[in-house]
Formats: sequence, C-alpha cells, structure tokens
Amino acid sequence: MPEEFVSQLRPGIRVEVQFGRKRHYTGIVFRLHGASPDHRAKPILSVLDIEPVVTAQQLKFWEWMADYYACTLGEVMGAALPAHLKLTSETIITLGPLFDVDASNLNDKEYLIAEALTFQQELSLEDIRGILQVKTIYPTIKSLLDKRVIFQKEELQERYKPRKVRCVRWGEKYQQQTEQFKAFDKTERSEGQTAVLMEFIQQSKDLPFVRRRDLMKRTGAKPHVLTALAKKGIFELYDREVSRIGSNEEDTIAAYDLSQQQIDALAKSREALAEKKPVLIHGVTGSGKTRVYLELMQEVIDRDGQVLYLLPEIALTSQLVKRLQKFLGNDILVYHSRISNMERIEIWRAIMSGKKSVIGPRSALFLPFKQLELVVIDEEHDPSYKQNEPNPKYNGRDAAVYLAYQFGAQVILGSATPSLESYLNAKQGKYALVEMQERFGGLQLPEVEVIDARQELEGNNQHQFFTQHLIDSIKATVERGEQVILFQNRRGFAPIYFCPTCDWNAECINCDISLTYHKFQNKLRCHCCGYTTPLPEACPACASPALKLRGTGTEKIEDELKIFIPDLRIARMDLDTVRGKNALAKLIGDYEAGELDLLVGTQMVTKGLDFERVGLVGIISADQLLQFPDFRADERAFQLMLQVAGRAGRKHRRGKVIIQAYNMVHPVLNDVVANDFQRFYEREISHRAELGFPPLQRMIQVQFRHPKVRVVEDASKLFASWVKPHIGQWMEGPFEPSVARLRNYYLRDMTIRVNKDGKKVRLIKDVLQAGIDKLSTTDGMSGVRVSVDVDP
Repeated sequence: MPEEFVSQLRPGIRVEVQFGRKRHYTGIVFRLHGASPDHRAKPILSVLDIEPVVTAQQLKFWEWMADYYACTLGEVMGAALPAHLKLTSETIITLGPLFDVDASNLNDKEYLIAEALTFQQELSLEDIRGILQVKTIYPTIKSLLDKRVIFQKEELQERYKPRKVRCVRWGEKYQQQTEQFKAFDKTERSEGQTAVLMEFIQQSKDLPFVRRRDLMKRTGAKPHVLTALAKKGIFELYDREVSRIGSNEEDTIAAYDLSQQQIDALAKSREALAEKKPVLIHGVTGSGKTRVYLELMQEVIDRDGQVLYLLPEIALTSQLVKRLQKFLGNDILVYHSRISNMERIEIWRAIMSGKKSVIGPRSALFLPFKQLELVVIDEEHDPSYKQNEPNPKYNGRDAAVYLAYQFGAQVILGSATPSLESYLNAKQGKYALVEMQERFGGLQLPEVEVIDARQELEGNNQHQFFTQHLIDSIKATVERGEQVILFQNRRGFAPIYFCPTCDWNAECINCDISLTYHKFQNKLRCHCCGYTTPLPEACPACASPALKLRGTGTEKIEDELKIFIPDLRIARMDLDTVRGKNALAKLIGDYEAGELDLLVGTQMVTKGLDFERVGLVGIISADQLLQFPDFRADERAFQLMLQVAGRAGRKHRRGKVIIQAYNMVHPVLNDVVANDFQRFYEREISHRAELGFPPLQRMIQVQFRHPKVRVVEDASKLFASWVKPHIGQWMEGPFEPSVARLRNYYLRDMTIRVNKDGKKVRLIKDVLQAGIDKLSTTDGMSGVRVSVDVDP
C-alpha cells in the first residue's frame, strides 16, 4: 500500500482495489491491523473518501449478520450499500442534466469524461479508464457524482403522484344558504338536475366534500347533468387531492382523543420499554395500533432520537407514508427500492447526520443510524420480511431486534396475527405482551361464515367456483353502495394446461413446474423464471386437439364475474396488474374513491389496505391455503384469512366474510370464524413441539445447485459424507425437493434441526462452512453452488 494512504485510512472508508487483470471494485476498510495475512493481499489503488461512509455500528451489524446467516461479509455489504457507493468496472454512467459545456468547476479529467458523454450517452468505468489512460479513476468518478454532473444508469423510478378526484361544491353566487334555496328555481324544468341538487345538499351535511362520482351513482345522473348545473353557476367542479389510504385508519390515527384501550396499551408499552424489554402488540385489525406506535415515535423524535419504522413491503410503505408524515411532519423519511440512487444517497447522509427517522422495508435496516432509540416492526408476522435470494438470507424482523439491541434501543412489534416465534417469546417472558382486542370506536369485528363448497359446487350450481351464496352476497353488497374484496392466492387464469387423453401437462423448459395460462396475453407463463410460450394447438405427446385448462387464478375469477354480474365495476390486484408505473397507486386510489365495486386479488389485498366502504370479503378457496406442503401452512393460512377478513366493515357498519371450503371440519377454519388466536396458537405450538419444528427448534437448510443432475447428486452425497460424522444426528437428506429444477439448475436439499443450543448451532455452521470450502476445491465440483439458509 502506498505510504500516502496510511494516514487516510479508517474503518468505513471506501478504497479502490483491482481484481484480475482489468476489473476494479470498491471495497470498505473493515479493520486496521499490523498482522501479515496468510494470503497474497491486493494493493489499494486509491482512497475515495475523507470521512467514513459506513459507521462502526454498521460494520458490527454486518459482522453479526454474516455470522448468524452463514454468509460472507462481502455479501452483506452488497445488500447494505446503495449502488452509488459501490462502483465497479461494470458500472454504467450517463450525463446528468446539470452539466454545462462551459463548466468551470471541473478539472481536466472531469471535463474530458463529461465531454465524452456528450458524444456517447453511456460509458462503463472500463471505457473511462481507456479514455483517461490512467489506472485509477474512482476519485474522479466520485467527484463527478458528488457534483451531479454524472449519474449511474438506472431504470425509471416510480414517483408518487397525488391522488385527485373530481368533486362538486357550491358556485360563487350560492355560498350563502339564502341563495341556495333559489337554485331550485333554475332546475325546476329538469327532474335530473333537481335530484342531483337535493342529493348534493344531503351529502354536504354529512361529508367534508362531495365527489362527482358519488352524486352520479346515487342519482343515476349522466355527466352532462352536472356540467349543466356548473354552467348555470350553481355548482363548481374542481379536483381535490385525497389520501390514497383508507379514511377509517386515518381516523384512528388523527383522532384528537386516544381511546381507553390505546391509553392502556401506551401505559403498558412504556412500562416494558423502560425495562429494555421488546413489546409485542397483539391488536385486532382496526384496533388503532398505528396510533400507539406514533405516540411512542413522537416521544423519541421530540428528544432528537432516531426511529426506524419497518414495514414488510413497499405497497404498505406507500400507503402509510402520508399518514405518518401527517402526524410526524417532515421528521420521517421514506426509504425503499423504488427511489432513485441519488435519493438513497441523500437519505443515507441525512440518517448518518443523526437528524432524521425513517420508514421502509427490510433494506432500511442497513442505513447508518447514529442515535437509534426506537424500532417499530409493523405486521411482524409477514413472510416478506424474510429475504430468500440472494445472500444474506436474513429475516428483517429478527435482524431489526438485534440492531435495536446493539444500539440499546426500544423495540415494538405489532400484528393482528403474530408469528409463532414472537408470540412464544412473549409467552416465555422475553417480550412484553400488550393486547388490543377491540376495534377503535367500538366497531364490531366482521361476521365470518364458512360455506360448504363441495355441496354447492358439485350440485346443480351453474357457477364453476362461486357458491350461489357468495354471488348473492356480492350483488346485495353492491346494491347497498358498498364494496367487495375477493381473495384468491393464485394469479393468472388457470395454473394447469393438460391433455385429458394422455395426461400430458404443459411444463416449463427451465423449471420442474407447470406453466400458468394468462388469458390477457394468451400465453403460458412460468411464475419462477418468467419463461413464456404460446398455447400448443394440439397435444405434443399424442396430437389430441382436446386440450383443457384446470384450476382457478385471479384472472379467471375476474373474467367469470364479468359474465355473471355484467354491471359490476371490477379490478384485479396481483403482480400482473401492478407492474406498470403508478399502477398500484392508481388501482388503490380508484377503489378508495368508490370508482370500483369489486377488487379481486392475491395476498396483496391482505397487506394492511384500509377502505371504509368494504362490506364483504370473499375467500374463494381456503383449502388451497391449508393444503400447501409446508410446516407453516396452517399458520400462513390462519394469518392470511384473518388479515383479509380484517378489510371488511372498518367504519360504518359490521362487515361480512364468506369463506368457501371443501374441508369444513379443518380446525383452522373454526379458529378463523371465532377469531381465536389463542386456541390456534396452543394447538399449533403443540404440533410443532411434537414434530420438532421451529420455533421450538432451530432449523438450517442447505441447498446444492448445478446445471447437471448427476453432478448435483454426487456433490450433495459427497458433502453429506463429510459432515455426517459431526452433525449426522440432526441432519436429514440430501433429498430431492418438491421442485427439483429451477432456472435450469437441478437442486438437492439437506435439512438440519437442532435444539436451541448456541454451542450446537455454532458447531453446525462451522462444519457446514468447512464442507463448502472443501467442495469448492474438489475436482469437478467447483461449479456446484451451495447456499445455507438459517431459519428458513
């Protein structure tokens, strides 16, 4: 290392390092020491920062994560750092809008790069190295990025647009009540205009503003009727910005007075937090948990502490951001994958300065907090907190609890359906348990009804997968002016395309799974790798033209409902319909504004969306959830059904939930009907204890991948032979998983289950790592990918 770099280096500083003949990468100084390494070290080519961009607390957190989740520090760094901070030879840059051809604040190298980008829109860092004819370019690139002369290439990011609805108010001449009665003189020749005027007066008494759509729907008037009233000066039509979130939950947050239940929950939470004990708030949907979080957050912000508010997915983040900012002002920032690289850097620097708090998904854990005092983990049960690919395969909830411990910060976890892991911690006294079992304002929980699908659908019912009771209930709900949500946890039109003659089934060429038919695209699609293909006109195996579809997805439900109830205004919420820019926000906004009658969707509709007009929730197939081949199937099914049921009847009246099921005696259905979490927990935890599954035991999964089935088979057996003498009593496998090939890689799995003994878990991780290292140096096995998943 050059002598001039020695005084510049500190932990958290970025440096440029060369790997191979041409590739240059950004590295982070982790530790300074004087010991000679037992391998050939790479020289540092340049130092990129004056001050560390990563804090000592972050490095400590990274080290814990790499150790706990059995991955490398480099993999944690890759997940933690924004792209702007981890330049590589492959990084592509473009010219920013702030570049001035006569820019005087650029040195010769900077100007040469900027000028080259005026002729060529994109350049890699390797291209720039050739232009400058120098080995070290990262300091120059960093300077240009800081001056915003250049930007890293990124896809267009989705931006927030305010939701606006067309509304109606009195015209300027009719502001006074005495003038308003005279308006009827101008409408006496038109019954339609008079009806609209009367309805407007009635709605004005009850609502803060009147939507044009509501007036038209309640009176049956056409748009030209309101336009005529506007021309007469009686009405003024205007666009009003409205919240994209359901107004009922806003009431529970913005209400001036806390309910007695919220006051009690706050008192219990403060008492436990004072003892440095994490708090689990178990509150039914609509109980006002968010207001409790916000009161505790405000206390921390008022004393200049930082808060991290975690949510499972960006959909929830976009729903809650305006709600939180309304309560907390500009003291809270939003961090997620859809903001630009420059916005991420600005948030990174603001958090590092210790001035701001943040709301975001699991990736917000990696921000450089300085004074973290409170971590809130909302919807803590949600499986989206777990990262499955790539490494680190961490659980955001568990990592957040450790991060809080590292800072000595307080922890709040909340859910209407807590995970068994968190509830067990509460039962064992590791967490304090706070119950909120009443809805805000004394509103009743929805009525839950389970319908025997076998009796109806196998009888003379004309509908293929709707019971008549569900169809009648949908019609009655819409006629009352209320809305409906239908839940089917499978997207596409039909999941199976098969030949009844020879039992051929359309499967992915890259994966061992069936292709799903998507009617809108008229193609078969793999939901794992994205492979698509047109529908074959005849069976490839026997040439029979009589091919059929089997099963039901959200697209088919939407299609069938349009046939049975043609006047229904329907939309679909699944991964296929919310891919486009602003698609999700528009869909939520349209439904919240009452422009849709029915929303059919996958588990996205369970993610905390609050709509005041939902009178009915229908679950198309409970059996599909309960029969999933996973030891957590009952837990996931219980959580999903209760969460989607919670969307019903949030404000004006008691809602209703209809669950269609073939297995009417399944105990989970009884628990959902009774909203009995305690009974479900006791039965499920007993089963887990009997079978030796988490949360009563620790579980680690090892997966082997290779493009050749024989290689992965031999590698997994060889690996097992090495580790079995040390950990064989806790090991199962290797075995072929239910999906044995994904993205052209053949798979073999190995599962380890062991008691919660730290020494045993440490031994297992060390043995596995030794096996992975040995396999990578074995002839013919270097191409085998081995991944370790702790707490899968």
